[in-house]
Amino acid sequence: MSNLSLKIENIDKNFKVESTISEPDIVWFDVKNAPFTIHGITYDEEQGLFIRMPKDVAQSVSEGVSNLYKHTSGGRVRFRTNSSFIAIKVVYDAGGPLDHFTILGQRGFDLYKDLNCEYCGSFRPSATDSTKGYSSSLTLDGKMHDYTLNFPLYNSVNEIYIALKNDSTIDFATPYKDVKPILYYGSSITHGACATKPGNSYPNMICKKTNVDFINLGFAGNAKAEDTMINYICSLDPSIFVCDYDHNAPSVEHLEKTHMKLFRAFRNAHPTTPVIFMTAPGNLWTDGKHYAPRHELIYNNYLTVKNEGDENVYFVDGLKFFPDDVRSACTVDGVHPNDLGFWFMAEALLPVIKDILKI
Repeated sequence: MSNLSLKIENIDKNFKVESTISEPDIVWFDVKNAPFTIHGITYDEEQGLFIRMPKDVAQSVSEGVSNLYKHTSGGRVRFRTNSSFIAIKVVYDAGGPLDHFTILGQRGFDLYKDLNCEYCGSFRPSATDSTKGYSSSLTLDGKMHDYTLNFPLYNSVNEIYIALKNDSTIDFATPYKDVKPILYYGSSITHGACATKPGNSYPNMICKKTNVDFINLGFAGNAKAEDTMINYICSLDPSIFVCDYDHNAPSVEHLEKTHMKLFRAFRNAHPTTPVIFMTAPGNLWTDGKHYAPRHELIYNNYLTVKNEGDENVYFVDGLKFFPDDVRSACTVDGVHPNDLGFWFMAEALLPVIKDILKI
């Protein structure tokens, strides 16, 4: 236990949260306060919501990014407790249901415990919940565990409160590995479409398998390597940069103009940081004339950089993600992976990431 380990019964009883939770003897916490730690997102006091990148940067990239940076994909809250009960109270403006997404994946939360990331359950908004938020709860085993609460993939969050039993203890979670976060930049697939729950997006899956923090800069339909976005990516300091925006380049010509430009700028800012070039998942609709030239361009860029002597660049072939005999079972619509598809993506990336980080 750290020096900040607290008996919850000693917490200020004046802090009240209005919710539908009727469990007796619980205390509510604002996750923005210690010993809770927030990862993958930050809280913007001016706007009163969690964000994935600075507002001024997002608004200067594109209209799409100026909306999507408010989505909390990759956001996590971590803590340690022996509470036998946990509840959340979420305040948000619920986005309208997407026809290819579960409501849980779009705007729900899920919970995992310990380093093996055992699934504890999901906090599920229903179709009839208020568009301004909801409350939900789970029963826990009452033993001391590290917990990770994953934020929604495709919705904004204004506030999130957690309730624990009054007679329990709360502390900081065991830290992630002492490695800088992995950075992902990409399309709606990187963003998380269409995992059935937040923890099943491929960046979240990799985090659970490696215990390494990450930043998700997936922007559905809006990852186009604009100059402002390139500059922002270069300002970050990741352990690995996964470049995965193939699907969102409007054309092969656009990809040709921007892909190597993004790499060169990043390499200039980070001379030795490993970069993974990843192509779009081979799916039902883009394996032919549309897919092939993009795949070839990215692979040739990889070869060019390798031939220049750069030993810190890697290639992961999206065409090989989904086995042929189950390819049709890996997406919800021929394009966006489901949980099975994301599992295959994570499994393809994991050996490369583990080799780079020596874990």
